[in-house]
Amino acid sequence: MNVTLAIYLGQAPVVRRAACHTVVSTLIAGAVGLALAAGAARAETVANLEAVGSSGVSTWSGTFPFAVTGVLLTDPSEMLDSTPDYIPWNNGDGAYQLGGEWQVFVQALSPDRGGIECWMAQNYGNLPWEPHDGSDSYSNDAWTAEIHRVSCDPVTGYTFHKGDLVTVTANGALDYGGMFNINEEHSTDPAYNFTISLVTSNYGLPAPEVISLSSVIGTNLGPTGHDDIFDPTRATGGEHWQGMRVQINALTLVTTNGWTTNSDWTSRYCTATDGEGRQFPLIHPLYDIGPPPTNTFDATGVFLQESGSATDGTFGYELFVQQISPSDTAAVNIARQGGAVALSWPASLGNWQLQSADSLSAPNWTAVTNSPAITNGQSTVVWPMTTPQKFFRLLQVQ
Repeated sequence: MNVTLAIYLGQAPVVRRAACHTVVSTLIAGAVGLALAAGAARAETVANLEAVGSSGVSTWSGTFPFAVTGVLLTDPSEMLDSTPDYIPWNNGDGAYQLGGEWQVFVQALSPDRGGIECWMAQNYGNLPWEPHDGSDSYSNDAWTAEIHRVSCDPVTGYTFHKGDLVTVTANGALDYGGMFNINEEHSTDPAYNFTISLVTSNYGLPAPEVISLSSVIGTNLGPTGHDDIFDPTRATGGEHWQGMRVQINALTLVTTNGWTTNSDWTSRYCTATDGEGRQFPLIHPLYDIGPPPTNTFDATGVFLQESGSATDGTFGYELFVQQISPSDTAAVNIARQGGAVALSWPASLGNWQLQSADSLSAPNWTAVTNSPAITNGQSTVVWPMTTPQKFFRLLQVQ
């Protein structure tokens, strides 16, 4: 059997049998074999698909085809520019020029957890290890048909939008950069097509999980040269929110040059900070979300990972921004209520904890364990006035 091995910066290394179109994707780290299987798709969980080992590389060992159901977090047009752009290999002049690219994210429904990327590109034939006769690239007309195929329900013709509940059926997938994603395994062979079908239109976006940078980024560089918080159990750190809709509060921009709708993904990066020594990359969408904020803001979007490595998936977390809003002030409002006081603060500050102390001289701050009631966007705790004085504060926690 003849084989070819190559590594593409952006997708996993792929080993292909030269004699037929059955593919085995060999992941350099983890040695996970993905075999193309015939027959009806079996149900799979995103939690299984995104499981990783200590190096952050996929440990999934399932079979194809499989199907996952979840909510579209992105419109097909907001992440990558899918405009048809056929570019031939031309003796290497077209190397790595993929032309149109298409990508969406799907977030699982509880009790499953996580999100998964669906991706494809027009000119796989411009990857150095692929055939350069045009057989692994789509013509502009064929690519247009592919875009329509994955952007619309095959039965009704309905055009997908974020917030739709869909089922994705996969015949191929690769692991790269710390994320396992559904794709065509760099092939135009229809045997590797993924399909998307509508379950419920306008199902509704999941509420974003509110986090702070302290949940995913440290303040000291580790031995690897980065300070991303990585937990292979996916219970904490960046892995816990990978592929999901989140809201990161209390950010300010460090750089603004990537705050642009330019079609090139790499030109849409900018850097944000929490003002406490942590910095984090943000990706601007292809649509206008307003001018770069000059004050503290909250950013809502999809939590991604792109480590740029086929063997190290322990870092590279970033946020694809879909919406920004001014940060709520982390202050407690106090109002007398009979023989008690009502303490209230914005409910959006889900990662802030109400604490109390008896004195401001060497105070001993302790968490207020009373569960707040949420009304009209405010979290409220009623505190009985049983002591001469009491002091309260909000503290940002992980």
